Amino acid sequence: MKTLTVFTPTYNRIHTLPRTYESLCRQTSSDFDWLIIDDGSSDGTRAWVESLGEMVESTGKRFDWMGRELDGEDDNHFKVKTDKFIIEYIYKPNGGLYTGYNVAYATIQTELCVCIDSDDFMPDDAVETIVKRWTGKPRGKEYCGIVGLDFNVVDGKPIGGFFSGHLSEAYQTEIVHTGDVKQVMRTGLMRQVAPQIGFWGEKDFNPFYMLIQVLDKYPILISNDNFCWVEYQIGTDSMSQGIWKQYVRSPHSYAKYRINQMTLKHGNSLKNKFRLCVHYVSSCLLSKDGEWLKKSPLKGLTIMAAPLGVLLYFYVKYKNRK
Repeated sequence: MKTLTVFTPTYNRIHTLPRTYESLCRQTSSDFDWLIIDDGSSDGTRAWVESLGEMVESTGKRFDWMGRELDGEDDNHFKVKTDKFIIEYIYKPNGGLYTGYNVAYATIQTELCVCIDSDDFMPDDAVETIVKRWTGKPRGKEYCGIVGLDFNVVDGKPIGGFFSGHLSEAYQTEIVHTGDVKQVMRTGLMRQVAPQIGFWGEKDFNPFYMLIQVLDKYPILISNDNFCWVEYQIGTDSMSQGIWKQYVRSPHSYAKYRINQMTLKHGNSLKNKFRLCVHYVSSCLLSKDGEWLKKSPLKGLTIMAAPLGVLLYFYVKYKNRK
């Protein structure tokens, strides 16, 4: 069995997926498989995958829109063998990014897994670097994985800079770093917190909801190596833009995510908890949840943050005006 699975949730990204594939073909280590979770694409993604190699398994497990396993098998789940590696492809009804993570954690059998988005790609030595760092970890201590850096394609620099040079391990929530990073996680630990149960019609639930539950419980190994090349998409093709619209589209999800963040044990300062309470109140107002105070794990701080939460609510509404 391989050490690492690279998984890629995708939705109508046939124009960027080939670059991800080509970067995997160039890897200096073959100690990985590739899992593609197709979240309801209509752009020919499946046909492209089928064209890459020989079919070795033609059916597999089925999943619903939220990424929960269903009974039976069908041909929306198959494996293709290329000259370089095995590609496992799973098609499911559209449900949003986090639902692809649910499918990944239910499917992956390798010790480690890492998400490489469908518009990003890996440096040629990324798999080799990850496996060497993991196999060379200190003994006698349990780690949840490795965190490396995302580099910007435009300027060739780490997004947010490098980690502090003296750090080799830490709880990630305690690390001061303002940019994007890439977590390589132990699959077994992620399976313990999956699936992430969302809300009907809300597709913007951040999959980091699952990650931080593990990151707050176990230390993570730190690497200043480039694990992923990132090219930010713009307009309707961007997952990082339009945050104000996401607040309105998925208010229940954001409220649940804020509760999750409020309860972190590591690196969660009073200032940060207050900020989370402000966002939590705003999300509860957007979702019309009358039990917002009852559900909050920080009731006193939530009451103090309520006025600013109301102001944020009106600001979000203003940003979403037509």
